This record gives sequence, structure tokens and C-alpha cells, in this order.
Amino acid sequence: MNLGGGNQCGRCKKTVYFAEEVLCDSRRFHKSCFMCLSCGKGLDSTTVAVHLDEIHCKACYNKKYGPKGYGYGVGAGTLNMDKGEGQGITHQEPAPHRPTTNPNPSKFAQKFGGSDKCPRCGKAVYAAEKVMGAGSSWHKTGCFRCASCGKGLESTTLADKDGEIYCKSCYAKNFGPKGYGYGGGAGALSHTQ
Repeated sequence: MNLGGGNQCGRCKKTVYFAEEVLCDSRRFHKSCFMCLSCGKGLDSTTVAVHLDEIHCKACYNKKYGPKGYGYGVGAGTLNMDKGEGQGITHQEPAPHRPTTNPNPSKFAQKFGGSDKCPRCGKAVYAAEKVMGAGSSWHKTGCFRCASCGKGLESTTLADKDGEIYCKSCYAKNFGPKGYGYGGGAGALSHTQ
């Protein structure tokens, strides 16, 4: 007799209340118990496969109960993550990659292997994240911002001074002309964040 008033979970056998219930194959599960029996991956209605009283993700179900042989995802023409532990083979991890320490690389490596350095953070800037401004390459996210206010910049909204980049309003405020009539008085608009 179940004193809690709810149904039993198909995995942990504890009471499942309506708010945390997942239905599968006429059985109820806690949301946290509704996971693949083989790999432990969380399941939903599109990824679950049932075999007798076991629930699996579709990938583990096909490995365990699916058809075997040529043409069914095993053999030389398919990708396989099995490392052979079932046959007693021990897998050795390859040695970590170590870059060359040759101080005199070829002209080809000098031309294509190097990358620009970001003036803000000093790290390498690769083509996918590169933005040009003030004659230098910058990281588009995080570094291509105004040095004063931190506002994100575009190539059309920046001004540079001594290798640093600023938005046009901060540049005018810090390095532009001063005095009456140049936006420094009480009647001027100011940009604050």
C-alpha cells in the first residue's frame, strides 16, 4: 500500500507526484529518474526506446538490441567508439600534442602559422574573431570596446588615440576642444551608462 497517494517510480520505486511525473510505456518516472539505463543520459519522448522494463536512449538501444552485421552500422565503413574493452584490449591515450620549438620556421609557417596579437588582452586574434580598428587586430567580443565607457564599437563609431580605441563621444569629451560652445557646459547632452 502506497501511503503517499502517488504512483511508484519505474526506476527508484519511490512515490511520484503529479508535478514531477513523466509517463512512458504506462509507467511513471520522476523527471530525474527518466534517463538511459546504459549511458545515464536524460531522456524525453523523442529520444526514449523501451525494451521490456528497461528504458534507453535510441543510440544505446540500437547498440544493445538493434540488428547486427554488415549494413547495420557496424563494420569498416562506420564510425565506432568502441575501444575493445570487451575483448580485453587496453586502450592507451596518445601523447599530448607539443608544438614545435624550432626558432627558425620556414617562410610558409611564418606567413600562415602566425596570428596577430590583440592590443587590449595580448592574446592571439584569429580570422573568425578578428575586427580591424586603429591599425590593429582586435577580438570582436570583449576587447573591441571603448577604453573609457566600455561601449561596444564598430569600425564607423570609433576614434583612436595612442593605440587605444574610444567611442566618438568619449574621445570628444577626453581629447576634443574644451570651453564654451563645445558641449562642456550645463546645456550639453552627456552620455552616461
